[in-house]
Amino acid sequence: MTLTADELYRRGRAQLNAGRNAAARREFLRARARTEDPNLRARIAGSLAAITIRQGDRASAEAVCLEALRLPGLSVTTAAMLYGQLGLVALERGDLPRAVTLLDRGIAGIGDEVEHRGPMLLNRSVAHMQAGRLAPAIADLDRAVLDYAATGDEISRAMAVHNRGYAALLAGELVPALEKMGEAQAVLSAASAVNAAICDRDRAEVLRDAGLTRDAERTLERAIRVFGAHRMRQARAEAEFHLARSLLSHEPERAAAISAAAARRFRAVGSESWAVRAEAVRLRALLTVETEGRPTGLRAPSDAGVDRVEAQLQHHRLRGEASSLRLAWQRHHAQTGSAVPVAQARIRVSPGAGLQVRLLAQEVRAARAAAAGDDAGARRIAAAGLDELAAWQASFGSLDLATALVMHGTGLLYAGLEAAVRSRRPAVVFEWSERARHLSQQTVPLRPPPDSGLAADLAELRMLRSEAASGDWLAQPRAAELSERVRQREWSSIGRAGGRERAALDELQVALDDDSAFVAYAYQRDGLVAIAVTADDARVIDVPRWPEARRAMAGLRADLDVAATVRDGPMGSVVRRALDERLMILSETLLTPVLPVVGDRRLALAAAAILNGLPWGMLPGMRGRVFTLTDSATQWLRARGEAPFRGAGFAVGPRVVRGAEEVARAAAAWPGAQVLGPDAATVGATTELSTRVSVLHVAAHGRHADGNPMFSGLELADGALFGYDIDQMGRVPDTVVLSACEVGRSSVRWGWEAIGMTRVWLHAGTRAVIASPVIVADDDACELLGAVHAGLAAGLAPAHALARATEQTGVVSPFQTHGSGF
Repeated sequence: MTLTADELYRRGRAQLNAGRNAAARREFLRARARTEDPNLRARIAGSLAAITIRQGDRASAEAVCLEALRLPGLSVTTAAMLYGQLGLVALERGDLPRAVTLLDRGIAGIGDEVEHRGPMLLNRSVAHMQAGRLAPAIADLDRAVLDYAATGDEISRAMAVHNRGYAALLAGELVPALEKMGEAQAVLSAASAVNAAICDRDRAEVLRDAGLTRDAERTLERAIRVFGAHRMRQARAEAEFHLARSLLSHEPERAAAISAAAARRFRAVGSESWAVRAEAVRLRALLTVETEGRPTGLRAPSDAGVDRVEAQLQHHRLRGEASSLRLAWQRHHAQTGSAVPVAQARIRVSPGAGLQVRLLAQEVRAARAAAAGDDAGARRIAAAGLDELAAWQASFGSLDLATALVMHGTGLLYAGLEAAVRSRRPAVVFEWSERARHLSQQTVPLRPPPDSGLAADLAELRMLRSEAASGDWLAQPRAAELSERVRQREWSSIGRAGGRERAALDELQVALDDDSAFVAYAYQRDGLVAIAVTADDARVIDVPRWPEARRAMAGLRADLDVAATVRDGPMGSVVRRALDERLMILSETLLTPVLPVVGDRRLALAAAAILNGLPWGMLPGMRGRVFTLTDSATQWLRARGEAPFRGAGFAVGPRVVRGAEEVARAAAAWPGAQVLGPDAATVGATTELSTRVSVLHVAAHGRHADGNPMFSGLELADGALFGYDIDQMGRVPDTVVLSACEVGRSSVRWGWEAIGMTRVWLHAGTRAVIASPVIVADDDACELLGAVHAGLAAGLAPAHALARATEQTGVVSPFQTHGSGF
């Protein structure tokens, strides 16, 4: 059967909407060859122009539309469709005023022809969003959704829903943004690889703004490959632009290179406004490199170069990005002590600027105050910015999201802490040490409602993890899809939580008795300091040998792992000597400065994130000392207290050589202990047991997921117990003992916040967790933990029980107590 030109045109439109450009072009060319109708030929020309626009040739697309407009006998609606395409050309070039004018004309002329009005509404919404006009953008998107629903075009309707999520992102509403994008993703991803890549590109912006830059960058790199394969130069350059923006926070050298490449690509397709945006990111990256003194050979841009690009951004009405560039330049000058011309000294924040721009302005103000010697002013300004961040952050109850959002406050945290340390006043340094640790601890845990979809996704992820041989199993396409869906569900299910007030120094000192002390280590960009507190004393203490300690930490984990597995023979003694030397250096550099203040008291220790993974109990200066690792003084104080005892429970995972023996010895200390053997200790049975007991001991293989620590896990009979499973428990034990390698580790996010299995248990409400950050020999774990339970059953606090067991058995291990250990 021979298809008519109109039927071929309709088929081409369906292929176009699905993102299948080559197939759409074939259908349109066949349709054009079969008709002389000027209106249909003009519409075919407009659709061909849409494909040309996608491939970056705007000049040709514009020429095609203008030529079609000159055809005699065009109807008002056909002309309106062509004006809509010209509006898209202007939008792709970044000429937002012209884009809106042309799209207004197209929408007004198209009438109720919803098939073409929907795309124009969608494109006009993008122009409004890029100009910062969210209300009209949302109104257009809501109309577009209805138009696409009327035509039955589910793919385009999903794109409008996706863009509604993007509007939520611009409003700072991260959870609704992911919800809308997730709603659209299944439809769009099934339609074509191109539509899937578009989803990825925009969703990556949500992840970046949430501080999850690694996930964002992996997603963008995948989208770049797809756009490149389909010769979509504009889309590829946009993905590169967003990749560079994500890298600004932690890899500015790479951000500079990628943004420069994106700018060249934009100019090659005639997209000047996008090229200017990419150039602004490049300049910001160079300013960051220069300010941080990185030995890269890259130089800061000239003042004239910054002026020029800022003026171009203003010309294109990109006021938020112009503000960000100028503020980055002002921060650079303030932090390097260079003079600023009077004309550029004023701090300008565009009306309606987002939180990130406002926080950057506070960084500039704090840096200027510090440069002027006004450290009190610097602290006040930094605190105001962090309070604004905390107010936004408190709207999310998710531990995963709360820790990641710290990214936006790192500059202010450093500014405030450095100003506090310069004061040498213990109360001030303590306040800022707590503030730095508090951003992810300010919300009390909430139990989310049961979610069968989340449970199903976690079950499939357990299967994928068990089948993975090694490496980053979360990078597998299906695992990546499911893990992001789990994250989205968790963000959505845990709403705003109640807040915790930070503890003050005098409150801490009242809580400390004569036998207790508190030490917090705080990392600044130029070194490490400690604040040591007892009931009647508090001092700020420098750690002068910090560079030496940092070098000793570099190979510590490897030495610990080898020492746990190579225990005998000549090699064993060599490994042990190397490890002992490292531990001695760390003890002397980190502990010796504070010991004159804390004496032989038991110790609550808040370690800086840069000290993550250090086995404190193995340091010579800690031998025989009762201590607990706590995230902050606030956490330690708020978690103290006792609850009615509900019994002890034990679970043994598969393939743990001495797991059954370890649990049998430990359970013997508890009358009526409940034990789940290797076959019975499923995820469901273990989580159910967790809700019924006060003490839980799990002997299982553990694996830390550095890229997404909420997927760190304990290997049970039917797969891994993830961090997300713990957050779903209705009730958690008071004390948890994890006899599993690595699950005492945490991943450090943005130099301040650490997250891992121990942290998840504590966030869920567990008072104390005993765990190890590295491999532990099976023999040591079996002997030591059996003695620990004897102490716990006798009524000792977890830190006391661990210290006594270490003394009784002579086993010096990396096991340590986290949380409120005493």
